[in-house]
Amino acid sequence: MFDSLFCLIVYTMNSNFKFFIENILQKDIKQFLALSGGDISQAFKIETDSDNYFLKSHQSPQALYMFQAEKLGLESIHKTNTIATPRIIACDQFEHRSFLLMEFIETKAPTRKDMSSLGKQLAALHQTTSKTFGLNSDNFIGSLPQSNQEHHNWKDFYLQERLLPQLRLAKNKGLLTNSDCPPENQISITLEPLLKDVTPSLLHGDLWSGNFLISENGTPYLIDPAVYYGDKEVDIAMTKLFGGFGEHFYEAYYESDAASSKSELKIEIYQLYYLLVHLNLFGRSYHGSVVSILKKYF
Repeated sequence: MFDSLFCLIVYTMNSNFKFFIENILQKDIKQFLALSGGDISQAFKIETDSDNYFLKSHQSPQALYMFQAEKLGLESIHKTNTIATPRIIACDQFEHRSFLLMEFIETKAPTRKDMSSLGKQLAALHQTTSKTFGLNSDNFIGSLPQSNQEHHNWKDFYLQERLLPQLRLAKNKGLLTNSDCPPENQISITLEPLLKDVTPSLLHGDLWSGNFLISENGTPYLIDPAVYYGDKEVDIAMTKLFGGFGEHFYEAYYESDAASSKSELKIEIYQLYYLLVHLNLFGRSYHGSVVSILKKYF
């Protein structure tokens, strides 16, 4: 079954597209290797005589915008000089296929030391700040549009640009009922005292275990960001949503940034956004988790 799928995917990499990529690289391609794990795009390892590259490809109408937003996010993180991101080679479109071409990072399983490095470097990334919450451009969370309209108040940003759009989408899709969702003014009142005195920090925005790599030499890399300026605890909340990153990561993070709140209440409030995203992307298996937090806090 896999061999048949592999052959079909490789066949779609027609010779014209191959020549197009070779022209960008100025190198002959030995082979495309299909990689597993991509929820949205096809992923490939491109091998040449001298270097290897990573290619994400998709044919949906919005794919180019998604890859451009990903490119901008990776570049924003790279410019901070705090944590590594893969070098971007090209973001373009060939015929009906959009793609993002990057260096290929050879990886290994993370050690305790590697996770400590990731924690320290994430804390350093979060020291990159702004005067406003949001970003001067929108992007995506998974395949869902993510609005980053700028606000001076964190509670307003988190309510208007994060929670309410996902709640409304879930209701429109029939995944939540009116009785599941508290009134919008009640959500605002509850959030007001919880989301005060926050400094806008540059966030990865979607920091689960699949969105970091540890290279063979132990260097942490961030991938697949959904960046904006917000409460740094949002990234921490996402790391804890599906099992956590381990004690060495958190010890190193909080040692480097002792001012972080460590508020478990805020963690659940921020996890609500990601659970709503998963509800809207993957369906009702996330309904119970979403409603549990809604009922608990609002």
